[in-house]
Amino acid sequence: MNWLAKLKPNRQQLGQEGEQQALAYLQQQGLILIERNYRRPFGEIDLIMRDHSTLVFVEVRSRAKGRFGGAAASITPTKQRRLILAAQSYLQSFTHPPACRFDVIAIDAGQVTWLTNVMLG
Repeated sequence: MNWLAKLKPNRQQLGQEGEQQALAYLQQQGLILIERNYRRPFGEIDLIMRDHSTLVFVEVRSRAKGRFGGAAASITPTKQRRLILAAQSYLQSFTHPPACRFDVIAIDAGQVTWLTNVMLG
């Protein structure tokens, strides 16, 4: 087995553990889970939550080490566009869409940082 094949399961596991950690953290802050891993061909939203009357689209980024600018810096303009498209798709199911925002949970070496109402695009 080559080194890349060995790396992928660890990376995937880190991502799944990060999403679980982020979910637990946000629930402790009073947010309510609406949907997890909302997927469309053009993008995915890790967590969709409710914060009082606001719908919150959450991107979770995990890094085992803080190198290369950390977890939050890994959200590229392409990823941002995909998040926006997925959110627009989700909102099409509402007759009257609620207030909404984009949040980021960045996990660097186990340390959680919650960035609220981030500007995308």
